Amino acid sequence: MAAVTQRKTEPVVTEFAARVYAATRRIPRGYVSTYKLVAAAIGCRSSRAVGQALRRNPFAPEVPCHRVIASNLGLGGFSGHISGAALIRKRALLRQEGVIFRNGRLADERQMYRF
Repeated sequence: MAAVTQRKTEPVVTEFAARVYAATRRIPRGYVSTYKLVAAAIGCRSSRAVGQALRRNPFAPEVPCHRVIASNLGLGGFSGHISGAALIRKRALLRQEGVIFRNGRLADERQMYRF
């Protein structure tokens, strides 16, 4: 019996998600932006829609979804979770980039990237 090989295929993403990912790629290391600012940057009024697209991000870490936080400057969600191990990982990724949170909020607002 011959071995069957599968080719790795590129993930299928919507045009909207592609716009979200392109905007998110622009956030530099050591900075964060908010779901609302990403939405505005792509001409969308729904920060929740941005969050849903990032929740399914198949291109991490090239699309650094961990750099997108809530408008209240809290961590927001990560990988579809709003607490637990996912948020611990998001905080650790940001800490590695020099982004610190104190009392649940971004410690230095100068690290906010505005499109």
